[in-house]
Amino acid sequence: MKKNRAIFMDRDGTVSYEVGYVNHPSRFRIYPFAGRAIQMINSSPFLAIITTNQAGVARGYFTEDLIPVVHERLRKQLAEEGAYLDAIYYCPHHPQGEVKEYAIDCPCRKPNPGMLEKAASDFSIDLEKSYIIGDKITDIELARKVNAVGIIVLTGYGLGEYTYQKKSWKVFPDFIAENLLQAVEWIFKKEEIT
Repeated sequence: MKKNRAIFMDRDGTVSYEVGYVNHPSRFRIYPFAGRAIQMINSSPFLAIITTNQAGVARGYFTEDLIPVVHERLRKQLAEEGAYLDAIYYCPHHPQGEVKEYAIDCPCRKPNPGMLEKAASDFSIDLEKSYIIGDKITDIELARKVNAVGIIVLTGYGLGEYTYQKKSWKVFPDFIAENLLQAVEWIFKKEEIT
């Protein structure tokens, strides 16, 4: 059976503006370049998948039922740009959470690979031939755990992490991109996708 490939993207700070915890759908907006970037993925052999830590649930900032509402807003904003996601995976847990049932050390919380493993199972994805794009070094740590290519973007927390934290990084990205669109363009160049 042929294995699929995916471009996994972080949500906040990569696809959408980083605004802290999105505790109301009105606070959620995609970047102006996100639709074009995901539209490019849609026209390629890659699946477009979001994996996002949503520890605000565990911390008691919002309830889990808000997440699908925000993701519906995300899908609508992308649809207006002619783009779509093949799937969205999220982890609502945090080991130091305030809400007891969510206060666990979850195998899905990035940089743990649980969300990627679920996606790989659901879509028959070859993780080692896939890409991970995010604005935190934990996204790159995740990429290393599954032998995928890791790209950090300088939107969201990326610029701060790159400017002030890179000396303490234990892993390094395969590419540093200004934003999601530049990251996808780099992947396409590397893969010789026109």
